[in-house]
Amino acid sequence: MEVNLEKLEEQQVIEVDWLDRWLVYKRLQELEIPCSCEMNQPLTVQISNPVALIQVWSVIRHSSASRQQLIRILEKSWQQDL
Repeated sequence: MEVNLEKLEEQQVIEVDWLDRWLVYKRLQELEIPCSCEMNQPLTVQISNPVALIQVWSVIRHSSASRQQLIRILEKSWQQDL
């Protein structure tokens, strides 16, 4: 995912696998991040601050990760709490 940090207020086109696009779109809406996803069009997101940028990155990371990668992420987070 490439985002131009100098243009945070503008719409960003996010490259997401078309199978995951609607799930990512729905999750971003739940997080109240302005976005749009038209049929046969790329996902566009308005990233207006660093927190939104991290949230978008996290949603995309989790949607594109394999089951094994997600298990490793969970295991690492549990180890850090010990």
